[in-house]
Amino acid sequence: MNKGCLFGLGAFLLLATIGLGVYFYQQSNKAPENYTTEQPEVMDIVQKTVATGAIRPRKEVQVKPQVSGVVDEIYVEEGQLVQKGQKLARIKLVPSEVNINTATSNVELARLRLRDAKRELQRQRNLNQKRLDVEEARASYENAEQEEARQRGLYEEGVISEQTYNQFKLDLQLAEAAYENAQVVAANSLQQFETEVSIREQELEAAINNLQLLREGASSNSRQVANIVTSTLDGMVLELPVEEGTSVIERNNFNEGTSIAVIADMNALIFEGEVDESDVGKLKEGMPLLLTVGAIQNQEFPATLEFISPKGTDEEGTVKFEVRAAVKPTDDTFLRAGYSANADIILNRREQVVAIKERDVIFEGDTTYVEIQNGDRIFEKKQVQLGLSDGIQVEVLSGLDTSSRVKVQTPDPAG
Repeated sequence: MNKGCLFGLGAFLLLATIGLGVYFYQQSNKAPENYTTEQPEVMDIVQKTVATGAIRPRKEVQVKPQVSGVVDEIYVEEGQLVQKGQKLARIKLVPSEVNINTATSNVELARLRLRDAKRELQRQRNLNQKRLDVEEARASYENAEQEEARQRGLYEEGVISEQTYNQFKLDLQLAEAAYENAQVVAANSLQQFETEVSIREQELEAAINNLQLLREGASSNSRQVANIVTSTLDGMVLELPVEEGTSVIERNNFNEGTSIAVIADMNALIFEGEVDESDVGKLKEGMPLLLTVGAIQNQEFPATLEFISPKGTDEEGTVKFEVRAAVKPTDDTFLRAGYSANADIILNRREQVVAIKERDVIFEGDTTYVEIQNGDRIFEKKQVQLGLSDGIQVEVLSGLDTSSRVKVQTPDPAG
């Protein structure tokens, strides 16, 4: 039995020796753990937010006709530069027969009224020349004058009293005033008839112009032809929504009218975009922007924020606020209206500061650390104070300098 124990113990020791040998052999052949280190760098850190939008002209107008009809000829092309007052298109009028008949009737009616006014004026002139309208007042005045002279003689002879004489004297004064008033009324009456003739002449002229405008698109005394569409500003023709032969409607109180051309000043462009509500509180007017246009590679365009909407809009559960920025003009690249663009709005900036990658920071509560290499495969956890971050690089306020070597924190493969 003692021999069995000895054999068992020997077997156990032999197996243990073999196991330990295998373990130490595996440990000695295990590949060493690899570590990567980086040194802090001195760089600029820019914190920014992104607004998505498009390039728009600051001034863009839709030119519409003054008359309805059919586009007879277009004088310009898209992309052409035009000046204010330059001809864009000509409209061929298709007047309504009802409107033509009404305008013709108005002309005839205006002629009749003018003829009646002239006849009445001539009658008044004849009365004025013969002084028939003041003859009665003149005769009354002369009779009163003679009667006053006769009564004055009787008064001087003492035949009548002074009170009686004063009554005849007053009658003379009233007759004289009535005579003078009749003369004034006659002159004013003549002027009124002359004014009436002038009014009727203007009515006839307006009726004739209206009829001519319906038939030909322009009146004889108009400097501008109504059926000629002209540009209302200096700029570039962005779009011609109509073609020759297209029917168009004039602009009025009941209809916006048909757009003949869209013209914009391409020397004054703005960026219109939207930012998330989480960033809008950080914005203020005057902030610089850098625009990147999808159609133009490897080029940025500076702009200045000039408007932040006071009201947001809900878009699929996210509140967005409209922003506008003035794009600084450039002679090198032509920016087209409608280009989609992204605007990097600079919220904060640190220039030439010590920075490390944010991935290498260890967060423990409110305290931040990094691992510093102190020897071969020896690292020491060191507390650092951080500043501005752009999402990739973070500013180091204290705890590191550019001579330190920081351990790169790789993600755990196990999760």
